[in-house]
Amino acid sequence: MSISAFDSRIFRDLFGTEEIRHIFSDEAYAQYLVQTEAALARAESTVGVIPRDAGAAITAALDTVKLDFERLSQETEIVGYPVLPLVMQLVEHTPEAMGKYIHWGATTQDIMDVASMLQMKEGLKLVGRKLDTLIEILTSLSEKHRDTPMAGRTHLQHALPCTFGYKCAVYLSSILRHKDRLQQLRERCLLVQFGGAAGTLASLGTDDSGLCVRAQLAKEVGLEDPMITWHVARDNIGEILGYLALIGGTLGKIALDLIIMSSNEMDEVSEPFVPHRGASSTMPQKRNPISSEVILAASKLLRSHASLGLDAMVVDFERASGPWHLEWAAIPEAFTVAVGALYQTNFVLGGLVVKEASMMKNLLCTRGLIVGEAVMMSLGEFIGRQQAHDVVYNACKAAIEEDRALLDVLKKDSRVVEQLGEDKLAQLCDPLNYLGSCQLMVDRVVNEAKGPRKLVDSV
Repeated sequence: MSISAFDSRIFRDLFGTEEIRHIFSDEAYAQYLVQTEAALARAESTVGVIPRDAGAAITAALDTVKLDFERLSQETEIVGYPVLPLVMQLVEHTPEAMGKYIHWGATTQDIMDVASMLQMKEGLKLVGRKLDTLIEILTSLSEKHRDTPMAGRTHLQHALPCTFGYKCAVYLSSILRHKDRLQQLRERCLLVQFGGAAGTLASLGTDDSGLCVRAQLAKEVGLEDPMITWHVARDNIGEILGYLALIGGTLGKIALDLIIMSSNEMDEVSEPFVPHRGASSTMPQKRNPISSEVILAASKLLRSHASLGLDAMVVDFERASGPWHLEWAAIPEAFTVAVGALYQTNFVLGGLVVKEASMMKNLLCTRGLIVGEAVMMSLGEFIGRQQAHDVVYNACKAAIEEDRALLDVLKKDSRVVEQLGEDKLAQLCDPLNYLGSCQLMVDRVVNEAKGPRKLVDSV
């Protein structure tokens, strides 16, 4: 039975993928808990806190343990956390002489936080791979459409000409920054947790034994060793959730652009054709941009989960009395919906239908009004910018009200013709002559995307 769109048999593949759901499944989480307990035993054996042979013996025993999930669920509901019930099962499965060293000096949150960190580490690797695919797709679109002219819009109205490759390169620049952020998260956010009851590691003595165990545990599980216990300083979790929300923001912007550009009035792009995708139960003609709509919803969900991460940071004293629980819902759902949104984005952009003829038609539909700035800037060299603005403004007003081309109106103004001449004026009123540096910026972003980048699996 499901009560969430993220694991619903009906909706789950719209909002996530099987791969990310597996990483955050109950079975995977429980296995991370077990792996953490085994790694802690090995770390403590290495440091000498428990017998030297205990770590290997406990690891061997836990490698074959079969958890009773029904019992684990029932006892978790009673205790409030799964670690004590888990440890009871692990101890029962381990020889008595060694079982007593399981969970030595640890507290529940140590084990749960490490398990969650390991899940997030794997989740971020998957996010990174999806970003790599998106970078390849956007790089290809940017190159292919470097010189494909279209109307640039502000406030949903024609502003200045640009190219579709420029639009894609703007998207790409943001994704490249997300890739850089991903690499920076490792040292700052993927931290091992081991502090004991109140974070002081007092259970392992007053020397540096506890710190040595934590450092060794970090090596065992492949996480960073923090300078101090962080279980009530959860900015790292907040940053990871915020990072996913940033990705969602970029994907949401892309999706919103595509939704509007695929409207019948613009008809500049359309999502890949799949029979019956985006179909209507009553209107046979409909091909709704369904993936873009899902991405847009996902971006909003990711922002709400980032907010939960911020709320979970506000904890009391040396052990939170509740906000930590927010992360149990926010982390799995945020990763699921982020990967789902990336999957949908890669599907849409990977097969995007780009309608160059429609882009050109729309660019020319205002009959030169889109390059009013070009005329103003050139005329301003002779009569001053403000006066030139007023002249072109009045010409644009007349062109709109009289349904005439801007060039035809300007030709009737002796002040303009005397300063610029009709040939120059015609050049200025051609949108293809006013693309600025957008193509050069496309080249810069594409070159950056094709440059050497760190491997995702290093996260």
